Amino acid sequence: MRLRPVLLLLAFGLALQGCGTVGYYAQSIHGHLELMGQREPIDDLVRDPQTSLELRDRLELVRSIRDFASTNLHLPDNGSYRSYAEIRRSHVVWSVVATPEFSLTPETWCFPVAGCVSYRGYFSQDGAQAFAEGLRSEGYDVYVAGVAAYSTLGWFDDPVPSSVIRWPEYHLAGLVFHELAHQEVYVTDDSAFNEAFAVTVEREGVRRWLQKQGSGDMLGRYRRSERLQDDFLQLVFVTRERLEGVYGSDLPDAEKRRRKARVFDEMRAAYAPLRARWGGDERYDKWFAREPNNAQLAAVVTYHDLVPGFEALLARHQGDLEAFYMAVGTLSREHREARRLRLMALADHAAVLRGTGG
Repeated sequence: MRLRPVLLLLAFGLALQGCGTVGYYAQSIHGHLELMGQREPIDDLVRDPQTSLELRDRLELVRSIRDFASTNLHLPDNGSYRSYAEIRRSHVVWSVVATPEFSLTPETWCFPVAGCVSYRGYFSQDGAQAFAEGLRSEGYDVYVAGVAAYSTLGWFDDPVPSSVIRWPEYHLAGLVFHELAHQEVYVTDDSAFNEAFAVTVEREGVRRWLQKQGSGDMLGRYRRSERLQDDFLQLVFVTRERLEGVYGSDLPDAEKRRRKARVFDEMRAAYAPLRARWGGDERYDKWFAREPNNAQLAAVVTYHDLVPGFEALLARHQGDLEAFYMAVGTLSREHREARRLRLMALADHAAVLRGTGG
């Protein structure tokens, strides 16, 4: 499974405070400055005769996607994703997600400006794994994964890294739209709200991009990808519901542990017929090949739990993205639980209408 971009806001110029350590901030600042130093303007690279034809074609595609984001999706028009960075590694950062043994609620880490987020990012895979091992030794379920890019919410002109430049067109477009959505609306201390909003903009943006390109074959592949993802998410959400029943019970820990293992075993068993129905598509094989745990599940839920509510809100505004952004901005100013309940109610109402043909 392709892990979606993680948001990592660095505390430049701010006192080292909150729950982070000096060492953690040091690696964040060093890694970010190194990345910023590797940026080259896409326009310059396209004009440079030393740029390979293959890279030039991909950079021109990024430039078109970036322009579309502002002119057609009404996302911020700034210097973000108008530069390219050759990073010579597989991922920009590695993300660590952790949950208690009997909970699907991820731990949070708090930083200046960005607030509290449900993951912690490292520019070094070894650093991420070392932090993860410390959490495991304390009894947490932990999930570590490389991520494609991060957003600084417009504080810096974030580049497109070389690790994604050869992605399929719709994945590349989705990355740019997702990250720019974080610059449009961002709420401190609510990762689920922020990520679901960005996923909604990403999915809607990719559909519109492919329709504008007149790429019927690619649009068909993207819609199939969405259907497969929806099947996968349904399995994840069913598993979450079953686990919540186990964790919320009065059973002794040993029995909870046994039932937890059984639920995860049954989830993995349910994947086999699902994959067969997809014609043997392998895109989620690596995700299921891991030893599943709460943190792995929570990482998916954070990005997708509230998406149906945001999609229903967009539909209420007849697909008008500017009106949608204004409505999301209004919603973001409500209390966290109030906006969550509002999005869930929107999703439930939309489901009822679909069920009645309304």
